[in-house]
Amino acid sequence: MSIARNIAEFEQRLSGTGCRLVAVTKTKPVEMLREAYAAGCKRFGENRVQEMADKQPQLPADVEWHLIGHLQTNKVKYIAPFVALIHSVDSLKLLQEIDKQAAKNQRVIDCLLQIFIAREETKFGLDYAEAEALLASGEVERLRNVRVVGLMGMATFTENREQVKQEFRRLKQFFEKLKASPLPANVSMQELSMGMSGDYGTAVEEGSTLVRVGSAIFGERG
Repeated sequence: MSIARNIAEFEQRLSGTGCRLVAVTKTKPVEMLREAYAAGCKRFGENRVQEMADKQPQLPADVEWHLIGHLQTNKVKYIAPFVALIHSVDSLKLLQEIDKQAAKNQRVIDCLLQIFIAREETKFGLDYAEAEALLASGEVERLRNVRVVGLMGMATFTENREQVKQEFRRLKQFFEKLKASPLPANVSMQELSMGMSGDYGTAVEEGSTLVRVGSAIFGERG
């Protein structure tokens, strides 16, 4: 299995779609990340804060680190100095903590609101009404060191392609609805993170701008 070849194939598939690849590197050794970097991939997604914080100093400074897993407020400080995009913001409390830690590091951190779109209780996220209420509350615009730049969603893990398509489509419609609405100054709808190794093709068709792909590039987790 050639990581470089897999990345080249992915980049070719995504060419012209407006969608970009986030290589999911959780549980992968640093050597594999270096191989991906050498192949031109500089956008890495990690699920766990500790793993990301351990790997970050071992890789070049121009790597874009994406936190794609559930984030606890007490862990934000470990990634605040360098994280490029947090995909998994699911509460005002978490957004406030990111703002606080970003300020300490004299940074503005970009975030996505994670929307619960699946028919599975195991997934995290805000429902559509909660996300709208959060953005309309006036609380978000008080935060000087975060920007909400879009949405993230994880579809149901199912063989039913039609269901997955409908879940992604509804999220895209919500994204467009927000885009057309008056939003706080620090909120914009630029990124729509949806799609993983098993369903990225459907996600791209439905308007994803970021796909989170691991096993299709690095092989199954050992």
